[in-house]
Amino acid sequence: MPGVGVRDVDAQKFIAHYADFLKRQGKLPIPGWVDTVKTGHAKELPPQSPDWFYIRAASVARHVYLRKTVGVGRLRKVHGSAKNRGTRPSKHVDASGSVDRKVMQALEEIGVLEQDEEKGGRRITESGQRDLDRIAQTTAEEDEEEESDDE
Repeated sequence: MPGVGVRDVDAQKFIAHYADFLKRQGKLPIPGWVDTVKTGHAKELPPQSPDWFYIRAASVARHVYLRKTVGVGRLRKVHGSAKNRGTRPSKHVDASGSVDRKVMQALEEIGVLEQDEEKGGRRITESGQRDLDRIAQTTAEEDEEEESDDE
């Protein structure tokens, strides 16, 4: 399957594969507060998965890959959720800016993202794009194998 990109693969499968890749690589700097912090004002508890930081990093990398430049404010809106306000109707609340900022800084440190001086925000680097395309290729190949096994 030549020419398979991130757009051609199921988002959840790609994010899971890229998060595994980041974890195996071991280069992504993880802050010390990841086991206690909530990911947004609307949440009651911190994430239950111990690998949630890798999953968020994979999600952010995919989001920046699909768009030209992305800032922290846009990611806060994307990762936000509905806040339970009791008897009043639920409303959308943005996610924590600190979490998304630290994820972007971590991805920048390993060379997946870089700052865009002209427009602001961050964009994907060439090496980051190469990594994401390679992971998308292997994800597509695994999907193809699963489909052929089912038949």
